[in-house]
Formats: sequence, structure tokens, C-alpha cells
Amino acid sequence: MTKIIVVGAGVIGTSVAYRLARAGAKVTVLEATRVGGGTSGISFAWTNANNKTPRAYFDLNVAGMRAHAALKDEFGATPWWHGGGRIEWRDQPEWAGQKAKVERLKSWDYAVDWIDRKQLLELEPDIAPEAIGDAPIAWYPNDGWLDPVVYAHAMMSAAQRLGATLRTQTRIAGLIAEGGKAKGVRSERGETFHADLVINCTGRWSNDTVGSAAPNVPLAPTVGFLVFTPPVPAGIQRVVASPICDFRPDGAGRLMLHWGSADATVTPEIGVNPGMEQAADLVERLTRILPGIAPVKPEAARVTIRPIPKDGLSAIGPVPGLENYYLMVTHSGATLSPALGAMAADEIINGRQRPELADFRPSRFF
Repeated sequence: MTKIIVVGAGVIGTSVAYRLARAGAKVTVLEATRVGGGTSGISFAWTNANNKTPRAYFDLNVAGMRAHAALKDEFGATPWWHGGGRIEWRDQPEWAGQKAKVERLKSWDYAVDWIDRKQLLELEPDIAPEAIGDAPIAWYPNDGWLDPVVYAHAMMSAAQRLGATLRTQTRIAGLIAEGGKAKGVRSERGETFHADLVINCTGRWSNDTVGSAAPNVPLAPTVGFLVFTPPVPAGIQRVVASPICDFRPDGAGRLMLHWGSADATVTPEIGVNPGMEQAADLVERLTRILPGIAPVKPEAARVTIRPIPKDGLSAIGPVPGLENYYLMVTHSGATLSPALGAMAADEIINGRQRPELADFRPSRFF
């Protein structure tokens, strides 16, 4: 039986652990904090291929969307994944770019159409019409969003039922490598874990995880800022993208907010709290779209660092210069996780080279 160590129990690590366990491998998952405790738990988690280019990256994300939908047949229910689509309108200077994107997506057979304001208000009646004005409105019916921690827990639990082992609060500080081959990993506490193959799913921490024992894929992480409302009187059912802010449901009547310009106002070191000026500003912006929720104050705020390889594309596969070491790092984990888990397990267990991953190999950096 092949012994495999998966480092990282986010959406990617738990997905591949489940598929490997299902294929009969002896899997041990090592996680520095808790399941979903890293970037996975601090993500807007919009599942889509909406802005994904080039074509190979778009196709990979479409495969991720289809894999999420297919899990319903496998698990009977997928309470972690929410369809409902996405609504998008923009300020006038961006109308031409939005139109060009919609035309490209249509040519690639992506589900997208134009709707009018009346149709939008039938979908989301709590949105103030004046917030939309005369803007063209794009409708993406197959987009959705993910509860990443709920998903990761479900995948990890399924893997454990198949015999996988989980060790939380076990931070890995380096690979064990001998003769050009990965033999296992070493924890910060000095524990050693041996295996036939090591899969690194620690995202933005991937280079810290292996240290100098393996070639490091260059990363270009970016900072994201998210704000959460308390339960509010608005029946928002889907992802909404506007020039004022983006938002989606987050359970129990709460909404999750993001606005790209706010990302530049925070740093990873900032003391994040719901009373901070940036959070209050973002909630005030939301009340322009949903005036019925006012007055309201932020309930929580979070800063995340997105795990992005230097060229902006995923890095999936063996790393040159070290055998028995497989890397999985991507910014699109919420969308890609079920597809990448299955593809990586297929490559590792069956020795196949998945053509969908040809453009995303770590070898391109070396």
C-alpha cells in the first residue's frame, strides 16, 4: 500500500486526501492548525470561471465547477456548495470591457446572458434600483459560492472513513530528502513522518513547508480584505458584483463583503477588528445597494493572503530535482479543489499524465 503524506488540510489538501484514500492509498494529513484553518477559511470563495484566462485556465475552472455539481451524486447532498448564479453590473467606464468579457465567455460556451433591471429585481428584490441605474447587467447562472471550511471538513471526514489519518496542530518545517527523493517530512517539534510520497498543499506557506530541500516555486501573494455583517433583513441568495462592492450570503442572514480597492488599505500585519475604519466604510457602501439593512455595523473583518504563483496560474504536479514530491498551489482553490483532487490522485495512483494540467506544471519555473 502506497504511503502518502498530505501537508495542509484546506480545500485542496482534503480533496486530494479523500481521492487518494478512496483509491486505496494509506494517507496521513498533517495540518499546522485545524481543518480549513488557513487561507481556505478566509476566502470569498466564489466558484466560477468568469475572469479566468488563458483558455486552458478557464477550462480547468469549468472542470472545477462541474466537479462541485457532481459531488451531489456522490455524497447525496452538498450543503457546502451553493449555486444560484452571479449578478454583475459596472460603472460606465467599464461597460466596454464587461461587454467584451461576456462575448468571450459566450464564444467559450460559458453560461452568461444580459438581463434587465426588472429581471435583476425578480432575482434579488432587496437591491435598490437606483444603485443599478442604467448599467448593463450580466447574469451568470452557473456561478456559485462555497463554504470552504464545511467543504474541507466533509472531504476530510470522508477520507477518514476510508482509513486516512489526520494530525492537526502539527506544523511542518521541512522535507526529509535522501538521494534526490522525498522520504517524508519533519515537524517544528522535531517529529518525523515517513512516506513514499509527499504532497504539499500548504498554499502560500508551500516554500516554508519544504525549506531548501526542494526547489521553491516563486510566489506573488496578494492581500485580500473581507468584512461580515451581522444577520440582516435582506434575502440575498447569490453572488452580487457591483461598482460599489461585491457581496454574497454567508449563512444565518449574514453577508460577506469585498471591494477590490479596500485590499490596498490593509496589510497582513494590521490589527483587524470590526470597528476599523475600512470595515465601517465597506458596510456603508453596502447600504447604498441594500438600504433596508441600515443602520448596521460590521460584525467581523478578516485579512487574507492569496496563494498565487508568480505568473498568476496554478502550479500542480511534480517539482523538478526531487522525486516523490508533488506540489499543489493555486489561487482558485474554492473552484478547483474537487477537480484538482481527482486529477492529482489519478496521476499519483495510476501514473497518468492529465492533459488538463499540462500548462500548470511547476517545471515551467525551472
